[in-house]
Amino acid sequence: MTAIATILRPGAETTVQDAGRSDFRHLGVPQSGAADRLSFALANAAAGNRWDAPALECAGTGPELRFDAGADFAIAGADMGATLNGAAISAGALQRAGPGDVLKLGPARQGLRTYIAIAGGVSGKIQFGSAATYAPAGLGGIDGRPLKAGDTIGSADAPATPTPDVPASATPTLSQDVFLRAVRGPEFHLIGADCQRRFFSDAFLASRRANRMGVELGGAEIRPPENFSMRSSPVFPGTVQCPPSGNPFLLLADAQTVGGYARIAQIIEPDLHLAGQIRPGAKVWFKDVSAEEARDIAAQQGAFYSAYFPGFRFG
Repeated sequence: MTAIATILRPGAETTVQDAGRSDFRHLGVPQSGAADRLSFALANAAAGNRWDAPALECAGTGPELRFDAGADFAIAGADMGATLNGAAISAGALQRAGPGDVLKLGPARQGLRTYIAIAGGVSGKIQFGSAATYAPAGLGGIDGRPLKAGDTIGSADAPATPTPDVPASATPTLSQDVFLRAVRGPEFHLIGADCQRRFFSDAFLASRRANRMGVELGGAEIRPPENFSMRSSPVFPGTVQCPPSGNPFLLLADAQTVGGYARIAQIIEPDLHLAGQIRPGAKVWFKDVSAEEARDIAAQQGAFYSAYFPGFRFG
């Protein structure tokens, strides 16, 4: 590991993330990894890394860090007003920093999460095949936790090579209005016709009860049947659960592997990156799509992005 930077101010929640853990759900290990894989991949591509190289994920308010060695880096995702030595820098473009240079990110203006990719990848502890930080179990990253002032950021020293320029049309537009396509979940038929209609027509409001595990959605009350109970069953990032409170809960990257609430919908994989950018106060709408439509969308968009990020997958 080559020491690259020192955290001066950690921001609200800055963690090391990669593409996550894909083969351990049967052991109860969540996927984790970047909550917005597309912005994460865009930052890595601009830095010359593989799309799944470990990078810094910054949520809410970004960090301030000092480069202790020369490094190439790139940012993508929510606009946090990033500056290098006080001068504004652009997202999605390769940046060069010298020893002593200071990168500073502020509060997110639209969306919630920004990614800082450093050429060569960010060093993190590999556990269950991934460097992704999963704080509840202390896995991955730097001591399995969000970063704090004084932490040293190291380079994983992986080869970094130029990548094709990604067209501006490939960069997601983030706003306070989030539209997510979803297929009906296994228990959707149990919530009643009125709740079914409202789920796919009314706007939900993202609450402050949110973290990398999921976000609570208020506004359009969706209740399960009275005295409903079910055995714990598999859930995934993008699963929408229906607890007795009437406020649906949209699961994100750190979602548990099983749950006992009615699963009323599943966000399609190409829209999971948008779910990872939902901030408190955002309005969220769901659009009903069939499983066949979901497969077609995933195949089409997967082919498009794989041309720029070989091996890329949305979920």
